[in-house]
Parts: sequence; C-alpha cells; structure tokens
Amino acid sequence: MASTFLLVAVFVLDLIAFSLAVAAEQRRSTASKGVEANMNYCVYDSDIATGLGVGSLLFLMVSQLMIMAATRCLCCGRSLQPGRSRVWAIVFFISCWVTFFIAEVCLLAGSVRNAYHTKYRIYLPQNSLSCETLRKGVFGAGAAFIVFTGILSELFYMSYSNTGDGFMPERRDTGIRMGSI
Repeated sequence: MASTFLLVAVFVLDLIAFSLAVAAEQRRSTASKGVEANMNYCVYDSDIATGLGVGSLLFLMVSQLMIMAATRCLCCGRSLQPGRSRVWAIVFFISCWVTFFIAEVCLLAGSVRNAYHTKYRIYLPQNSLSCETLRKGVFGAGAAFIVFTGILSELFYMSYSNTGDGFMPERRDTGIRMGSI
C-alpha cells in the first residue's frame, strides 16, 4: 500500500522545484553594453536566476531521493511478483530516471551558464564585444521535465506498491521419492 504522506511530500517538493525553475526562467540575466574611457563592456543585471536554478535542482533531487529510498531503488529491496504492476514499475522507474537526468542537466547547465555571464565578463576590447546571455527556455525545459519526473516517479511508487509482497514460500516435497533402481 502506498504511503499518502510520501506522495504528498514528493508532490510538494516537485511543485516547489517547478516554481523555482519557472521563476529562474523569468529572472535570467540580461545584458546591455556600457562604455567607459574608450572601453566597451557588458553590464549584466542580477544573478538571482542562478540561485533559483540551483534551488530547483536541489528540491528535485530531494524528491527523487525520497522516492528511491522508499522503494529501495527497485534493485535493493524485495523481489517483485511477476505481473502487470511489476512491468509498469520497471517502465516508470527507467522513465523517471531519464526525465530526472534531463531536468537536472537543464537546471545545472542553465545555472552555470547564467552565473558565468553575470560574474566573469567585465571589460572587453572594442573588437570582440559579445554580451552573450543564457538562451531563452533552458530553465523552462527544466521545469517541464520536473513535471514529467514528478508524474513518473509517483506512478512508479504506486506501481511498485501494488506489486504485492514478493515473498514466495519454498516448495516442500512431502512425498516419498522413488529413485531409479
């Protein structure tokens, strides 16, 4: 039987991660060109999107760890009884890890790229002025995969909990064996 508390906790963590990723998309850095004493340079606004992206990454990671700890990551726990629930549990397990990995890569890459431009570009020679910023949609893609990860991980947990006990008693041979003579 699935734990309602775990499902609600994972849902709340995924909702927070999604909200932070959407906020990071809205607050990503923008650049403008500045001129000072014959030097052109890029001026970047706040670095808040980096913190929001990292926060989203951490909340999603905690959510995934809670589900995997409850199910013992499918490979270290009890054996699953054969049946439809076991097949779906395996499909959802693989799918939630794939979407989790994509979401984490989007959030991490977006945070690193956003931080790079806001902290390390100062003065540039006049010829090579390039005020690059993070492409639109990187945190948005992470937010979309957070939703997919949340849905798939909860479906995985529900399928896993429906597989049954998995305990199969030993067969005992109570009869007299007839050997070859």
